[in-house]
Amino acid sequence: MIDNMIQAMDHWAVTEPNRLAYDDLGHTNTYGELKQRSDALAAHLDHMQLPAGSPIMVFGGQTFDMMVTFLGVVKSGHAYVPIDTHSPLERVTTINEIAQPAAAIGVADLPTTLGDTPIITAADLQRIWATPVAYDVTHAVQGDETYYIIFTSGTTGKPKGVQISHNNLLSYVNWMLSDDFALPTAARILSQAPYSFDLSVMAWGPTLASGGTLVALPKTVTDNFKQLFETLPTMDLNVWVSTPSFMDICLLEPTFDGEHYPELTRFLFCGEELTHATASALHQRFPAARIFNTYGPTETTVAVTQVEITAQLLQDYPRLPIGYVKADTTIQVVDEQLQPVPAGSEGELLISGPSMSKGYLNNPEKTAKAFVTLNGHQVYRSGDLGVQLPNGLIMYRGRTDFQIKLHGYRIELEEVNHYLSQEDHIQVGVAVPRYDRNHKVSQLIAWVVPNAQTFSSELALTKAIKDNLQGGDMMEYMIPQRFVYKDSLPMTPNGKVDIKSIIAEVNQ
Repeated sequence: MIDNMIQAMDHWAVTEPNRLAYDDLGHTNTYGELKQRSDALAAHLDHMQLPAGSPIMVFGGQTFDMMVTFLGVVKSGHAYVPIDTHSPLERVTTINEIAQPAAAIGVADLPTTLGDTPIITAADLQRIWATPVAYDVTHAVQGDETYYIIFTSGTTGKPKGVQISHNNLLSYVNWMLSDDFALPTAARILSQAPYSFDLSVMAWGPTLASGGTLVALPKTVTDNFKQLFETLPTMDLNVWVSTPSFMDICLLEPTFDGEHYPELTRFLFCGEELTHATASALHQRFPAARIFNTYGPTETTVAVTQVEITAQLLQDYPRLPIGYVKADTTIQVVDEQLQPVPAGSEGELLISGPSMSKGYLNNPEKTAKAFVTLNGHQVYRSGDLGVQLPNGLIMYRGRTDFQIKLHGYRIELEEVNHYLSQEDHIQVGVAVPRYDRNHKVSQLIAWVVPNAQTFSSELALTKAIKDNLQGGDMMEYMIPQRFVYKDSLPMTPNGKVDIKSIIAEVNQ
């Protein structure tokens, strides 16, 4: 059991400074470097005399310098807000407006000046790190103070900043380091998810707390299959962390198996539904490895359920369960009046426990709607539908609203529709999911009534729309893969676009 994340990471720097903390395609950094640089940054932030406890934005990719910066920020008593380099400019400025950060740190070059927000540039960081300092960690983030803030999709184009405290993180990391997962000692753990996606915490949290090595797989590699399949065998991984969608890509390589990766003994999945087909294929490829399915919203710190996918489980469940609830957490299945339903009945999943967020940053209205008091206890309304079986296993049954998971990313259809409605060539448009036979979202399809236009073909119109969306402020993963053009869209009796009927037709 660890009782302080910062002390746990610094411990390895003090006792074994040359132990490897980070491996970025063969370029390695130690725990000693992690401590030395984060101490120097914390001292610099203290010298800036920023408002106590105010958040700091951190912009960058999957690099050791990002991990250093995160640790330096929390050592100085501030929460960090990770923003990935692939984020559109508008998202960066919107998060800046919502978070009202005391400062921003450009680990990679920021695409904007962010108004009056003070900026520490990448060049500034190099100067700060060049001079070692003796730093006494006296006012670091602790207890219920916010450790990080991850912005998720919002319903009106405005993302929501989920505040995760030090105590929330401790609850999660200690669970990951428990016998529930039995992770190898000093493991080399895959870091593939961007640090603005809370799946990344499943990698760096238990790794750096336990003295393991975080092994980065940047987006530039994962986007190039040839390079990806050449890189994977060189990484010497012990533990795999990813979405099931990324695993589906890796399984395209015939030599991705236990014979060629004998040290890879754990697979951890989160972020979207793990299908029976993916799990079966992986089990066949790696018969000696242990495979875990997990589930949890960002608001409850990465994951709150787990189950090992064994041969027996694959035999017993054609649609895989999301697992058993972790020991310090409670999940209730309730009806629309928030009353418990009998075991085996479907309802919304309410989650409570020490890993549950305090709410959304500077958004009391959304916080009050999602985090409610029930029978004297604070609970999070997940919006997820599920069934708890008599044996305690929970089955996922979809969303209560129009929120979906595609390739691990949480997407609110209302947010996609918000951007579609602002596109110049679209009169009205809605995005709907297409599901495959495993009940997994395989594609996002837009039904569109176009404005008057002179394009030579629908293909040319689609290209123009996608170019506009990509060049604007819409995240790449939110852009529909297919556009269907209509003279009109079906309407409900209330005069709204009948999204449910479109979903039904798309999935006939």
